[in-house]
Amino acid sequence: MKGFIILGLSASSVLSAQTDSTQIKEIQEVSFTRRLPVSKEIINVQKDLGSRNLGQDLPILLKNQMSVVATSDAGNGVGYTGFRIRGTAGTSINVMLNGVPYNDSESQGTFFVNIPDMASSASQIVIQRGVGTSSNGTASFGASVNILTKDPEKKPYALGQFSAGSFNTMKTSFEAGTGKFLNNMLSVSARYSTINSDGYIDRAFSKLSSYNINALFEKGNTKLRFLTFGGKEKTYQAWNGIDAATYETNPKFNYSGAIYDANGNITDFYDNETDNYWQKHYHLLWEQKFSEKWNLETTFHYTDGKGYYENYKQDAKFSKYDLPNITENGNTITRTDFIRKKWLDNDFYGVVSNLYGNFESLNLNFGVTANQYFGRHFGNVSGVKYTNISEHEYYRNNALKNEVSVFAKAIYKFNQFEFFGDLQVRNIDYKTYVIDANAEEGMDLTQKWTFFNPKFGLNYKIENGKIFFSYAQAHREPNRDDLFANPNTKPEQLHDFELGLEKTFGNLAFTANAYYMNYINQLVLSGEINMVGEFIKINSGKSYRLGIELGAVAKLSEKFTVSGNLTLSQNKNVDFKIEGNNSVTELGNAAISFSPNIITNAMLQYKPIKNLQLSLNNQYIGKQYLDNTETKELQLKDYFLTDFNAQYEFKIAKQEVSLQFLLNNIFNKKYVNNGFVYYGPYYYAQAGRNFMLGLNFRIN
Repeated sequence: MKGFIILGLSASSVLSAQTDSTQIKEIQEVSFTRRLPVSKEIINVQKDLGSRNLGQDLPILLKNQMSVVATSDAGNGVGYTGFRIRGTAGTSINVMLNGVPYNDSESQGTFFVNIPDMASSASQIVIQRGVGTSSNGTASFGASVNILTKDPEKKPYALGQFSAGSFNTMKTSFEAGTGKFLNNMLSVSARYSTINSDGYIDRAFSKLSSYNINALFEKGNTKLRFLTFGGKEKTYQAWNGIDAATYETNPKFNYSGAIYDANGNITDFYDNETDNYWQKHYHLLWEQKFSEKWNLETTFHYTDGKGYYENYKQDAKFSKYDLPNITENGNTITRTDFIRKKWLDNDFYGVVSNLYGNFESLNLNFGVTANQYFGRHFGNVSGVKYTNISEHEYYRNNALKNEVSVFAKAIYKFNQFEFFGDLQVRNIDYKTYVIDANAEEGMDLTQKWTFFNPKFGLNYKIENGKIFFSYAQAHREPNRDDLFANPNTKPEQLHDFELGLEKTFGNLAFTANAYYMNYINQLVLSGEINMVGEFIKINSGKSYRLGIELGAVAKLSEKFTVSGNLTLSQNKNVDFKIEGNNSVTELGNAAISFSPNIITNAMLQYKPIKNLQLSLNNQYIGKQYLDNTETKELQLKDYFLTDFNAQYEFKIAKQEVSLQFLLNNIFNKKYVNNGFVYYGPYYYAQAGRNFMLGLNFRIN
């Protein structure tokens, strides 16, 4: 049944030349997931994405998956990137690394820029669309994505990856493994990568680095794995976008860092208008097999994150930054230019544990998660003219978030039926408090939520396939920005109904899925953004997403394989209204922002000879709106893109080598896939035709 859930092309790659090393999480979690009556894809990262893994970030590598729209601030897929699934934003997608929550606890966002080149260390990615099943961390309101990292290999090896292309983009990556030693009980692998790019947008450069160290100890029924990974990023800010008029004349223009004269004309740009962040992850995974029936998997984790974004603040008041005015020659100076840095220093730690029971007709999964997040927010300013003002702290506030959740899942097999049940309870305690009484931002706030999330479904086995139905309920708490904008923001509730078919017909694998996602108090994107480019959200009352997803892969011959997917949907706010200071605007059943009614991908793979693979990937995204008013001027046009990918593998002195070529946007389409509203539409322009070349070698 594997053909159903991998709906992209399967590109063989030198990077996928793995031993039969077994994933700690794969044995139970993926095998359990395969049987669930939910919409899902299980992607073999090295095989299916390896030929395109030349420096672009993970959301861009996943852009041709079912119901996915990927975005890039810099326009070329390097730096700040994101994705939406079924129209839901990244803050509503639960992302995990080996089952450990990755979404930021406060913003609930996923910042892949902090762990660049994660795909090079990943083995599988499990995408569950809709609510899916109970998982760890932020509740899934559009999808859950679990990234499973690969284990060290059984034999020694060394791997090098080099790529270069448009916009001075360069990636260098080295990886090596010891193979098994210490009486075949221990194995270690390590990777270090750098990615640098000027970006498509002016000055939108990225300077990224990452590492991954993995040690696996196996003895008898016990497995211990220590995993540490992390990254460092410095990116020039590109989250301000451009207005519609500038987009038509100069789509690469970037307002970030602009310095103005007295008449409002731009005279220069500040060269360090940057975002800077460091993140370190530590995972200790313990798997214990008690018997043929019972298996325990427990992960202790800790994440250390720290960084800031820097702005040139022109003609700002001293009082704004809790500084006294200055007197010069008898004149009182109330304003000057500052360099501002807003910092976030946070710690996230906890434990995730799963107990699996496997019986003849019954499979059980019990889970418990306990996590704590501690975040410190503070800001510093330094004077441009008055250099005696240096790193003056003008605000500080802290946040503490505790979460405990438990769940129980079961799959019971009876003749042609498999019955599924899943009960989860989440308890969240969030507190934010001001340390500096002169704080520019922050508030004293305490919120507690307890959510009960039941789910159930069934599979009906048919020849070479199955029919499934599921219902899932989920709740999600507002994030920090939601509560700061409105402390009375309500938590979201979702009722998700899924009806699907999976079947193979000889060399054709087919999947069809119909879904109805009924929301209460969904936090939809308003179309406006805050000062760091994050979307502001509002409760929409009642809303829904109704759609059908179709996917197929067919092996036409030994040389030709075609695959594709199609999502048709309606995404509506019901009886939606916008309340102003003195008015209420009734909008009726208006389209939900950033929710195209059609997303489709068509892929063709051709292998003229054994070691050469050629691929065409085509994507069409329908029109979508920047806000919830269905205003024509605030509509993003539909677009069609075609990418070409080639890979050739050969050997030199018995060592494996591959050459890769990626040509994005072959027809040089001018398009926008993301934007916001600020007295009119603002756009994030995307690159036209661009390319990457790669060289990989592997020494065994």
